[in-house]
Amino acid sequence: MSKEIRDGKKVLITPVSAEDLADIHVGDIVWLDGDLMTCRDVAHRRLIEYGRELPYDIRDKAIFHAGPIVRKIEGTEDDYEMVSVGSTTSMRMEKFEYEFVKHTGVRVIVGKGGMGPNTERACKEFGAIHCVFPAGCAVVAATEVLKIQEHHWDELGMPETLWCNKVKEFGSLIVSIDPNGRNLFEEQKVIYNQRKEEVKQAIYPEVKFIK
Repeated sequence: MSKEIRDGKKVLITPVSAEDLADIHVGDIVWLDGDLMTCRDVAHRRLIEYGRELPYDIRDKAIFHAGPIVRKIEGTEDDYEMVSVGSTTSMRMEKFEYEFVKHTGVRVIVGKGGMGPNTERACKEFGAIHCVFPAGCAVVAATEVLKIQEHHWDELGMPETLWCNKVKEFGSLIVSIDPNGRNLFEEQKVIYNQRKEEVKQAIYPEVKFIK
């Protein structure tokens, strides 16, 4: 099994299989050990729209919708360290994500905010999950990157470069889409809208100008 309970934390360890995710559900909190590659809009577009293969194998591994800040390590030819790695709004990748997961076999997707039907379908069909890394914690996230092992497509600039990292207890990650295709954000929207309507109906008789 590529997961373990460590000091009360549910830690996924790459390579992750569909079986490892079978008992993971929306709202669960997980952490990640192993391989995590930053991957944003342009990389998705290159793969899906232009048919360019990724130069790094992410099958059964994880990607992070993020545009990091890295720093070259003094005295080295090509070694970098992570300074800050903040999550990017995942919905920007939504239109690509079904084909992306199908083609690459990526197992864990991490980003900011929710995703939609394409990602729900991908997670359900191929046994993957989408997780949210809390916004505003970019420096904390960088401390959980043990090493930048490789980097590719540098010509895209620092935020869009594929930074291939080794991470340790990367998280906490909130599961927002599970392998059953359940979507935490969409389910919560229904609940919030019901509560909002109840409050509105209670307020209307007291505040006549609100329609």
